[in-house]
Amino acid sequence: MSEIILEGVLFVALVAAVGTLLYLVVLYFTPVGVRLRQTRNRRRIDRAADLVCPIHGPRAASDLVRLTSGETLCPDCYKEIAHG
Repeated sequence: MSEIILEGVLFVALVAAVGTLLYLVVLYFTPVGVRLRQTRNRRRIDRAADLVCPIHGPRAASDLVRLTSGETLCPDCYKEIAHG
């Protein structure tokens, strides 16, 4: 009985290893992988750029004010706009 369970576990491990190997080959050796890495890098750069106010400099993500439109604004710019 234990041989059957062991064979099942080894088969699942083999399927997982082959799937992981296939994923890594697609990610690192095909144009699809290049496009996925470029998209990931672009999103990371865009998020970092959103944290920098052109007037007041870099801010932490928790300091930003989210407007009703979904845009984020630095707290100093918000004070200047709201209170004149």
